[in-house]
Amino acid sequence: MALVLGGCAPTTQDERAQFLGPPAMEGTIARSGLKVAGETAWPRDEWWRAFRSPELDGVIDKALRDNQSLKKAEDSLRSADAMVQIAGARLLPEVQATFGMRQSRNPLHGVVASYNPAQGGLEKTMAFLNPLALTYEFDFWQKNRALLDAAIGESAAQEAELEQARLLLTAAVARAYLRGYAAARQLEAARTLTRMRRDLVSLAEARYGAGLDSLDGVQIARAQSEIAVRREAAAEALVALQKNALARLIGEGPDATRNLYAGRGAPAPAAPPLPRSLPVELLVHRPDLAAALRRAEAAAARVHVAKTLFLPSVDLAITGGFEGSVTSTKISKLAGYLFTPSAIGYAVSPGLRLPIFQGGRLSGNLEAQRADFDQAVDSYNETLLQAAQQVADASANFKRACAEYEAQSRFLRAARTQYDLAQARVSDGLKDRREIVAQRADLLESGFAQRALEGDRLIAAVDLYQALGGGYAGGPPPDAPKPAPEADPLTPAVEAIQSLGGG
Repeated sequence: MALVLGGCAPTTQDERAQFLGPPAMEGTIARSGLKVAGETAWPRDEWWRAFRSPELDGVIDKALRDNQSLKKAEDSLRSADAMVQIAGARLLPEVQATFGMRQSRNPLHGVVASYNPAQGGLEKTMAFLNPLALTYEFDFWQKNRALLDAAIGESAAQEAELEQARLLLTAAVARAYLRGYAAARQLEAARTLTRMRRDLVSLAEARYGAGLDSLDGVQIARAQSEIAVRREAAAEALVALQKNALARLIGEGPDATRNLYAGRGAPAPAAPPLPRSLPVELLVHRPDLAAALRRAEAAAARVHVAKTLFLPSVDLAITGGFEGSVTSTKISKLAGYLFTPSAIGYAVSPGLRLPIFQGGRLSGNLEAQRADFDQAVDSYNETLLQAAQQVADASANFKRACAEYEAQSRFLRAARTQYDLAQARVSDGLKDRREIVAQRADLLESGFAQRALEGDRLIAAVDLYQALGGGYAGGPPPDAPKPAPEADPLTPAVEAIQSLGGG
């Protein structure tokens, strides 16, 4: 018995989960190299339009209309809103009208006749009509209000999760589109490079046939040509895979995205400036963090509900109407009795329920709700730290991607200058055509690598937009009080009842 009671002992205040404060990020932001702007420097709602790509805008708009996962999240929100309406109904009286009728015949030798032979074989018709039947529970301890608060919290959390689903969808579409765009640019370079490598094979074979070069040069040229063919096939497959992913994300079949990347408009890697109050304002601008806090608020309301179950409840039932009965099966006779002043009746039934001993059920329920609240707080804390990490990772990754792209751009400009000089030497007769084609191929190799780095830079910008919340601004203000269910004024009374063995 001691072991059982010890295992059921409630947790102390020190053992319960506590909300973490805003994480320290000032040094990380300073090292990111990104511009730190004012307090309102957060992404806008349609953040993807900062890339200035009409084709990307159209693809994301289509995904927001037709994506099936987003529709499921919207359905969940409608269900949560309906639960708010159901919970709110508990605060109001329940009024209904009732009507009943019965025709009966007592058996000639039945139980009734055994006590009263005159009732044997008797036929009766009875009816009642209650136009008013009211029931109401007095919410002295705010139990029903807490149930409504819990439903509101779940609905708010579901709404934030819908925004999180919207953010994840738009970011996934943007990544697939931009990755496909970079792969399409790579494919153009790869096809040109393949043609160049084939020209080099033809030149090497011609020089070998003329006795001007060895067979080794031909084999090297052929190997480089095969590498170029494989690279072209890989780039073509990557473009197709990204188009197929986009088709699924926008809720269409693979044919819907076949004609993407036909235009020449280049998306711009527009990265948002970091807001100065980033750690503090994360709660407002991260939908997943807002959802975690709303779920903690709902869990705190359910802790209050569990405490009210230890206390007495008072309800009231009022009924009023007409009732009549005749010893006959003719309904017409009944009407003469039913709708008369003498048939009027009413009942007022106040009720009091006081739980005294529940075998530990109420204490177990309270401890379960407290555990759910602790779990919600721990989930919030985990989401907060994850959000800070994602911002730090995204800013560092964007800085790295921009640095690599700029370095490759400088290298490519130098390679173009060398190629221009080589062309001039060909015109002067100082170089043969094979050397200029080889230098052109090397230039295309550098351009192919730059296209990959361009895609990395664009996707790194998307990651940063997502880490900053993607334009969401519907979270609770950072200075709003966090839920504290143990500060409930009912707590001392419940603890006193538990100490006396109640619950």
